[in-house]
Amino acid sequence: MSRERFRKALLPPGAENIEKLKNLVKEGNYYGAQQMYKTISARYATVGRFSEALDLLQSGACLQLEHEQVTCGGELAVLFVEMLVKAKVDFDDDYLDRIRKIYKKFPRIPLPQNLGLEDDDEIHRLSETLGAAKTRVESCTSFLKAAIKWSSDTGPRKLGSAELHDMLAEYIYSESPEADMTRVSLHFARGRNPKKFASTLVNFMGKCYPGEDDLAIARAVLMYLSVGNLRDANDIMDEIKKLAWAKELEFPESELMRFIDYLLQTLMRDALPLFNMLRQKFSSSIERDPMFIELLEDIGEKFYGVRRKNPLQGMFGELFKM
Repeated sequence: MSRERFRKALLPPGAENIEKLKNLVKEGNYYGAQQMYKTISARYATVGRFSEALDLLQSGACLQLEHEQVTCGGELAVLFVEMLVKAKVDFDDDYLDRIRKIYKKFPRIPLPQNLGLEDDDEIHRLSETLGAAKTRVESCTSFLKAAIKWSSDTGPRKLGSAELHDMLAEYIYSESPEADMTRVSLHFARGRNPKKFASTLVNFMGKCYPGEDDLAIARAVLMYLSVGNLRDANDIMDEIKKLAWAKELEFPESELMRFIDYLLQTLMRDALPLFNMLRQKFSSSIERDPMFIELLEDIGEKFYGVRRKNPLQGMFGELFKM
């Protein structure tokens, strides 16, 4: 028997270790189980038994997350994606479903409302709650960004899986202590769910500070346009207006919104001079967010072939560094 076959024979079937470690987690020995998940999965990988390594890591990630061990579960979730890369597995629907199952185990815990912050205990409790929320978002983000990169490298879509982008956008918005609409919009714009994106934006409009609503809407539209997606850019505007009306929210009527309306009409035709004129005419509104200038550079390149002054730059490239 060769040395490699001998080493393979030393390792028991993966199902045995899954059951053994499941009992450890149920007993509350999270740290001990974590070390074993990492060690044993690495051993399976060393002898080429990648399928069992993946099964073990998926089981461990889900179990740890079910027990609200977010740091442990998140680490195993990232290792699951790293094992896909190591095993040279290509993106497909079956593995997307496995990633989705892990994602759904990440806890969703509503943040407390109307706390009496004059009480030191309440302040301490709120601080702990916000810290835990931040950990959840960072952990889930690390996992899904790794999965998106893997899907981009091995799948048919250069931007990465649309569903993975939608998952990450939803989790960041629902679980972050403060809404990071730039990151939320970045991922929704690379997803395929403009209706969910519109619903999220309308929810944000109902609780944001004055003057933030039109910025959020413009950012969403410009991010769709910067990847050449005129259809969803138009759809999201229509959907936001419809939802805002249904919720009796006032749709912002600002110079920035006028610019967005004119821009959407302009991009439906070959009208580079008009595109440049709009940028100049509404420059004060565009300059409310420096990101808009970069996004418009990307839009000019996508729709009219206008080369950027620095071809290595690009808004999405900067925002979406892996």
